[in-house]
Amino acid sequence: MKQLNKFVTIGKAILLVLLIVYVGSLVDFIFEPFKSLTGVILIPVLLAVFFYYLLRPLLPLMERWKLKRTQAILLIYLVLGVLLIGFFGGVWPPLKSQLMTLVQNAPQLFDAVNEKISELEQSGFFAKLFPEDFSLLSQLNDYLSQGFTLLTSYVTGLFSAMSNLAIILFTFPILLFYMLKEGDKFGKTFVRMVPRRFRERAGTITGEIDGALSNYIVSRVIVNLALGVLMYLGFLMIGLPYALVLTLIAFIMNFIPFFGAIISSVPIVIIGLTVSPMVGLWSLIIILLAQQIQDNIISPLVFGKSLDIHPITTTVLVLGVGNFFGIIGMLIIIPVYMVIKIISRHTYQLFLKEKWEGL
Repeated sequence: MKQLNKFVTIGKAILLVLLIVYVGSLVDFIFEPFKSLTGVILIPVLLAVFFYYLLRPLLPLMERWKLKRTQAILLIYLVLGVLLIGFFGGVWPPLKSQLMTLVQNAPQLFDAVNEKISELEQSGFFAKLFPEDFSLLSQLNDYLSQGFTLLTSYVTGLFSAMSNLAIILFTFPILLFYMLKEGDKFGKTFVRMVPRRFRERAGTITGEIDGALSNYIVSRVIVNLALGVLMYLGFLMIGLPYALVLTLIAFIMNFIPFFGAIISSVPIVIIGLTVSPMVGLWSLIIILLAQQIQDNIISPLVFGKSLDIHPITTTVLVLGVGNFFGIIGMLIIIPVYMVIKIISRHTYQLFLKEKWEGL
């Protein structure tokens, strides 16, 4: 009877939360300012957290050189500033040129792809591969249209999120500085806020969350950099136009598990087809080979067993969140899931394990 009462209480709590969400949706004008404020501060905070975990391993190394924490951070900022100047001086001009040319030539690229496919259909190249009533040109146009619509919506969502660039450029370095300087104290502050009897468990939870986020972010960057290098070298070998821009797109989109590789492959294969069908085919082969090397050689070495998430779980999470929150949600859902998983596991062990296993 006690267990039944507990389930009823939990059910009431869930219904209450759902009711609050429903009522909030009816009075959206009240919550709209808070939503806008969240959108403005979300990108700087996410960038600060990302670079905090990426740069934090450098601090202990620099402190061994007898540098104080503030001096080490300022030195890191100086090095980043030099790298940024080098990027804008050396990499940005050709990258910008390729990007502008790609945008200007987009309509001609579509026409060129249609022309290549039409020539192959007329030559009977596909006659033995597909049924007689199958039109590869019309099917390809449908797929290309859907692919570019998907890609455009995600890119638009990303650029709309980055629209407050001035705020991001101003707040992000400040947030990052204080996170690097005081980051080690965040977990301890949280633990002190917890009742005394739960502090040991709270310390374990914060430690596991910190370690999981650090391993994931650093490993993800290493894996994506390796993938980008492999793809860029392959694109140069086959003479693919806009190789630098396409590699950068693939590097960014591959932070989205599974679907990022598919989304970034669409423009790569299309541009390859505009050169020739063989270049388009080789572009696809390079993408598949690079992905296989990443999945079977690089990722196991870098991640090891630290990323304990089933592929089906990852797919469901990315699809579900992408439908509601767009590209930003797809980028952060795996770290968020890891945090929720750690908290849920410890909550179960602390409050529910003995009671539920005794039923």
